[in-house]
Amino acid sequence: MIGESRDLSELYWQVETASLEIPVMRPCLPSSQQLLPYLQLIDDSRVYSNGGPLARAFESRLRTHFNVEAVTLCANATLGLALALLAQSPPMGSFCMVPAWTFAASAHAIYLAGLVPYIVDVDHDSQQLTADMARDFLHHAPGRVGAVMPVMPFGASADMLTWDTFRDETGLAVVMDAASAFDTVRPGKTPCVVSLHATKVLGIGEGAFVACTDPRLIEHVIRRGNFGFHGTRESIVPAINAKLSEFSAAVGLAALDLWPSSRDQYLNVAKEYRLRLDRSVSMMPGQGDTWASSTMVVRVTNSEKGIASIIEGLRSSGIGSRCWWGGGLHRHSAFMECQRTDLTVTDDLAASSLGLPCWPDLSARHIERICTSLNAMAVPLAH
Repeated sequence: MIGESRDLSELYWQVETASLEIPVMRPCLPSSQQLLPYLQLIDDSRVYSNGGPLARAFESRLRTHFNVEAVTLCANATLGLALALLAQSPPMGSFCMVPAWTFAASAHAIYLAGLVPYIVDVDHDSQQLTADMARDFLHHAPGRVGAVMPVMPFGASADMLTWDTFRDETGLAVVMDAASAFDTVRPGKTPCVVSLHATKVLGIGEGAFVACTDPRLIEHVIRRGNFGFHGTRESIVPAINAKLSEFSAAVGLAALDLWPSSRDQYLNVAKEYRLRLDRSVSMMPGQGDTWASSTMVVRVTNSEKGIASIIEGLRSSGIGSRCWWGGGLHRHSAFMECQRTDLTVTDDLAASSLGLPCWPDLSARHIERICTSLNAMAVPLAH
């Protein structure tokens, strides 16, 4: 058993064992039969990368889906975040403000773009860095801030209009890390980066896209992700290769075909959880009612048992769970030296947040078993 006095930081890095009967994630991508028509198109075209016909078709369908003028695909969301920063030309070596309550990829992308993470706290209720908070943090920054990377945690919606206004008023580069937010993101002038990793609600294996209402900005993203080329063979800016292959685009097109049913499955999983979880366990507002996510990160507060004991108890019952995001960016060795604000809210979220099993065909029987086990351990403190 994990003792209650044991430092939570050790738990953040534990790897879920493969022997668990109900793991945290069990992705489900389109089947070979569903992919076959698109793979045959690749055979016919003999184009395998470099913005081929399937990639262009996938981008077109994403533009229609999100009702935006500009979308570009890339190999993964970490590269997409870096490219979207580079496309706005923030001063090299300047700080990029980023919430501590996010995945490590956010900070790695900042370094890739030639910037330095400035780690800040989040709002307690939304678990997000808001535009108003960013304005306040700017006044106390340890140096020049050239960019801001807000995050949509677990796919929860964000007020994009406030970030468009912030970007206009400050002149700073802003990129929305919408990695998990395929179902909720509503891109505006601020570029949004959505992950298409296998574990996301619309998964293709590895991949991502950048979307916004500014075609010229997306042109810069494309140039930065294609060796600095755009329309000619002359490399005109420092760049990388971040293109998505035709095979990945084929998976994306098949996944879009299935999106309505996939979304319904994730909504139903969240609804089952909401129906069965004890009141002392809270879900993200609206999840399962108005939006779908591929993660089920809940908060357990006022419990006699800590998160460490709950994770161990679930594991002993064959149920996977995890402390999410390694407890925050500031707990990762790679970012411990980064300048930061007070992170009281992030630390509170890290100590009370628990990731539960979530995948599209997770059965009601399994969810009942998970909730029964969790509810028994999440008994509120006696008053």
